[in-house]
Amino acid sequence: MNQNKIKIITVLLLLCISAAWLERYEIQESGQNLSGQMADKMKQNTDEPQNLYAQSAVLMDADSGRILYGKNETMVFPMASTTKIMTLIVALEHNEPDQIVMASAGASAMPEVRLGVHEGERYRMEDLYYAMMLESFNDAAMMIAEGTVGSVENFAELMNEKAISLGCTQTYFITPNGLDAADEKGVHSSTAEDMAKIMRYAIDNEDFLKITQTADYSFTDCDRKRSFEVHNKNVLLTMMDGVLSGKTGYTADAGYCYVCAVKKDDRTFIAALLGSGWPPHKGYKWSDVQTLLDYGDKNYRYQTIDISKGVPDRQVHVMKGEHDFATVRAKQTNYRFLLSSEDKVHVESVLPGQLEAPVEAGQSVGSIRIFVNGDLTAENDYVTINKIDARCTWMERLLRK
Repeated sequence: MNQNKIKIITVLLLLCISAAWLERYEIQESGQNLSGQMADKMKQNTDEPQNLYAQSAVLMDADSGRILYGKNETMVFPMASTTKIMTLIVALEHNEPDQIVMASAGASAMPEVRLGVHEGERYRMEDLYYAMMLESFNDAAMMIAEGTVGSVENFAELMNEKAISLGCTQTYFITPNGLDAADEKGVHSSTAEDMAKIMRYAIDNEDFLKITQTADYSFTDCDRKRSFEVHNKNVLLTMMDGVLSGKTGYTADAGYCYVCAVKKDDRTFIAALLGSGWPPHKGYKWSDVQTLLDYGDKNYRYQTIDISKGVPDRQVHVMKGEHDFATVRAKQTNYRFLLSSEDKVHVESVLPGQLEAPVEAGQSVGSIRIFVNGDLTAENDYVTINKIDARCTWMERLLRK
């Protein structure tokens, strides 16, 4: 046998020894842990929302970020004043509430809807937050942007950086108030999916929730020459219980838009609507959001999925160890997911073909990935349950004696 053949055989043997184990385990019935009555009820309600007015829509599970329903969810549209969700988050993360902001000529020239600030007037930053989120005042948004980093352009950079960090790959911010705009890089726009991601992040901020849940708010300018009362335009707050937050929007290009988060029992849903009608159909967005939330409420329940059958304890060969095999075990076997009766769950596990000593107890040596309808939903590890020291050479044994 020539040297080349020997080399090829050696390489193939090494590949066989070190090859990873890849296994797939199907959990056929996602409703297996529901009572029969509840499972039957859910199966009767699995029809997806029909005839939504919105051009683009999303219903998201806030806990996992999984899309439960989508209509053109990745298509790019203008998003109007729902922009102000990101404006508030960026401002809250960069400013102090008592920070003073002076109105610029640009802010005082903002179109309706507006607070009506005059150039040179001074306001507390926090008061501007309420004016922007409750009444959607465009001049308040402009003052917040300029008061944070000096200009709208600099503030838009912060907004876009934040969007990228949240995985919003189809979003581009130009203005802090959501007025229709375009520049050399693109159009002020987003997707329903991206706007849901932004709201999902925002509701983890207690100040954001406090502001957007406030019904009425009063304040003055810093010189106490003018007083204002603002009232929350988020009608959903009075339409149903459990509303965590919401923001409306409208421009001629965007149509009526709406993004909200609603808690129903132990579930939190996020709904995002873009282009949900144009005048005079201002109420279409309320019909659409009710349809989405009803669909989520009727069809999705938390279920505990036990994956132990698909990921049993395994033996992995250990090279140069005092023992030839290490026992590995799934770090976690029970998972809690928001599922419908139609969802399919499967598990994929990957283990190395071998380990090299020393091996520590609790060492991560492989991966477990759980998919719902083909989308990666959770990840965890295989870990070793016993420690294996490296095998001593005869010289090391002699020296120990």
